[in-house]
Amino acid sequence: MRKGIDSLAGVVSNELGKNPLTGDLFIFTNRRKNQLKMLHWQGDGYALFYKRLERGTYELPVNNQITCEQVLFLLQGVVIKSVKKHRRYSHHFVSN
Repeated sequence: MRKGIDSLAGVVSNELGKNPLTGDLFIFTNRRKNQLKMLHWQGDGYALFYKRLERGTYELPVNNQITCEQVLFLLQGVVIKSVKKHRRYSHHFVSN
């Protein structure tokens, strides 16, 4: 958790092969998963969010993809696997 904005942006581009300037949110944790840093490009500069838990750990999704809603659950300590959603109607457009 010693890395700053520039180092984390370097990890995103060099180790993950992603572009840190896309506006995606990149989440990093320590080995014990009780600290996290989130790096986000906001168009005119980077934002870095850091949080350390006094007790407990963070639960990250297995597939390395996370929605905005899951980020909020993560920060609030909600177990993402246990969240059940009601089935809702959604209309998907199909283009030919």
